[in-house]
Amino acid sequence: MTIKDIAKLAGVSVSTVSRVLNDHPDVSETAKEKVLAVVNEYNYIPNTSARDLGKSSSDNIGLVVRGISNPFYTKIITEIADKIEKAGYTMVMQQIGTSDDEILAAARMERDKRLLGIIFLGGRLNYTKEQVSAINVPFVCCTFNNQYGTLDKSDYSSVCIDDNQAAYEAVEYLFKEGHRRIAVLLSGPDDGSVSQVRFAGYERALNDFGIELDENLIIPINSYNIADAYEGMKAWLKKNNDFSAVFAISDNMAMGAMKALREAGISIPKDVAVIGIDGIEASEYMNPVLSTLCQPMEEMGDEAVKLVVDIIKGKKNHKHILLSTTLREGESFREV
Repeated sequence: MTIKDIAKLAGVSVSTVSRVLNDHPDVSETAKEKVLAVVNEYNYIPNTSARDLGKSSSDNIGLVVRGISNPFYTKIITEIADKIEKAGYTMVMQQIGTSDDEILAAARMERDKRLLGIIFLGGRLNYTKEQVSAINVPFVCCTFNNQYGTLDKSDYSSVCIDDNQAAYEAVEYLFKEGHRRIAVLLSGPDDGSVSQVRFAGYERALNDFGIELDENLIIPINSYNIADAYEGMKAWLKKNNDFSAVFAISDNMAMGAMKALREAGISIPKDVAVIGIDGIEASEYMNPVLSTLCQPMEEMGDEAVKLVVDIIKGKKNHKHILLSTTLREGESFREV
């Protein structure tokens, strides 16, 4: 879509559209409302890079971080920044909220900063070809892939762990220690996010180990936030469900759950075992130390940069990398 198309749809002149997009004051409110209505309806993104045609070519690689306060991303961001600089490029980062549209944010940044490529750190798992058509440079999904979407694998790259298998292994560790009543703390079992993938791994493990799925042991909180996990676990404990272990799909959620358990007078791991996934630094300083499956954060960042740089340089096509987790035994689970 061009400003000529917007002008036609809004019933105004091209110059009026231009003035609205450039925030000039000499436009009537009526005309402004008409133009902005069309812009919003068609998700039009102004091509501001045209103003910079006289400048030298860009060396920018974008990083869009979904989830402003997620501590899991800290080491990955540091690694990405370091590797981008060493590769001779400049990192341009934008952090967005968990409910914001990372595709729209990336498309705007691509045009404003004249990006050569984009790394998404966290994002949805259900992109379509139509949705990503706003992006005209190669992109890499880091820490996730497009499992529930319809993109062809040749259209993008990804680097992540096998979330389904990691969840399976977390339940397997608990099962081998004798646990059979294993609660799962998650964002949601069918929310289209990594929560859904890990819940599928939880279900698969229960099925393989001959344990019937108990709906009462599913604790959905619609968030990955530590405070929400604390409140969600505290409310769930009031229902007096019989359980001996908690599998939290992230360390953040596990830490919130552990606080709620302690406040309820439940000893960890004497009364209840807890295991998470991620390996964030703060979880090492819990009392007791959280048992968790650690993601290879630095390796993820390193591989994401290699992928996007190789594609920018035309050395390789898109690729999908699965990395393994490692168990940090910690102190939060034991044999029953």
